[in-house]
Amino acid sequence: MKLAVVGGGSTYTPELIDGFARLRDTLPVSELVLVDPAADRLELVGGLARRIFAKQGHPGKIVTTSDLDAGVEGADAVLLQLRVGGQAARQQDETWPLECGCVGQETTGAGGLAKALRTVPVVLDIAERVRRTNPDAWIIDFTNPVGIVTRALLQAGHKAVGLCNVAIGLQRKFAALLQVAPGEVHLDHVGLNHLTWELGVRLGGPGGDNVLPRLLAEHGDTIADELRLPRQVLDRLGVVPSYYLRYFYAHDEVVRELGTKPSRAAEVAEMERQLLAMYGDPALDEKPELLAKRGGAFYSEAAVDLAASLLGNGGSPVQVVNTYNNGTLPFLADDAVIEVPARVGHGGAVPLAVPELDPLYAGLIAHVTAYEDLALEAALRGGRDRVFRALLAHPLVGQYDYADGLTDRLIAHNREHLAWA
Repeated sequence: MKLAVVGGGSTYTPELIDGFARLRDTLPVSELVLVDPAADRLELVGGLARRIFAKQGHPGKIVTTSDLDAGVEGADAVLLQLRVGGQAARQQDETWPLECGCVGQETTGAGGLAKALRTVPVVLDIAERVRRTNPDAWIIDFTNPVGIVTRALLQAGHKAVGLCNVAIGLQRKFAALLQVAPGEVHLDHVGLNHLTWELGVRLGGPGGDNVLPRLLAEHGDTIADELRLPRQVLDRLGVVPSYYLRYFYAHDEVVRELGTKPSRAAEVAEMERQLLAMYGDPALDEKPELLAKRGGAFYSEAAVDLAASLLGNGGSPVQVVNTYNNGTLPFLADDAVIEVPARVGHGGAVPLAVPELDPLYAGLIAHVTAYEDLALEAALRGGRDRVFRALLAHPLVGQYDYADGLTDRLIAHNREHLAWA
């Protein structure tokens, strides 16, 4: 089995490599190709990847290349984990929206739109080259904003499924609090990528007992602290929102905070500098502890599970993924991309039925989906007016003077990545 990772020079990659090594019975990879245009990073990451495989006795071959076409040729699955513009672009995404009094964040709001505009054309070009080389390959998208990017792939007819680590991270945390194995915990996880709520936490499978009330009663303070939301918000809602909901539920508070401390992009850039220095140590043969602070926790487990199921090699029968709605949420179009538990197999992902949603959640989902419709149109067709319309539609913007100012800043900071600008 051959897998290719586009963006293989990412500092995330050793997390993925560790998962491939540990879980080789679930996903027996014979050849893993790391593809990245940054040859210097690729050499460091590739060297550590080979040492991790060797230490754990994995017989697979790891190849590094900057040649995308050669790297994906013959691959059974291609994982996308790229960042167009690198950390420098992320730094901009997290700062210029603050000038207009809006959240600066790399996956939602104005910064998230900028990332989508940079990323969608590049990902579609990669996917077309994969299709020419190997039309049967599955594309697993971990590239943010996952919902918009996955929808672009699916609309273009690619065999694609989107993946995020929020659900598996919460599953692991809840399992630890409940003192059960992670596989015993099933989430009623509903919404869009980075806009989800846990409506239930079930033991033993989708139809198991809902222990969410018990979790909130016994561990509500711990959960609230990790989400950085007041405990009373969780108690009043009776659900667990993803930590990205803080940008919506405490927007002004977050804007004030972001204006008084270094950006997350600056923190990550410094971590990356340290990580790459570690990766160059020939004695290092395991992922360093610092990598856990970089983000992407449990990404490897989720990626292995999804790839194994799509390639007919086992894997969990139900996984939280990003895929077409197809009637699951009746208030959305069938071709909207949602993030819910789905049955995953060789034919793709089929969403499970979900509980009827309270208007409190359904309304925000519908609102953000409308924004994503306009964001994808702007990414595919370009133009200042399309960017403005997407920003005006976003609930974190929503005022014409903000949208105007943000549009000018977005284009100015991203002109080199926008073919139409």
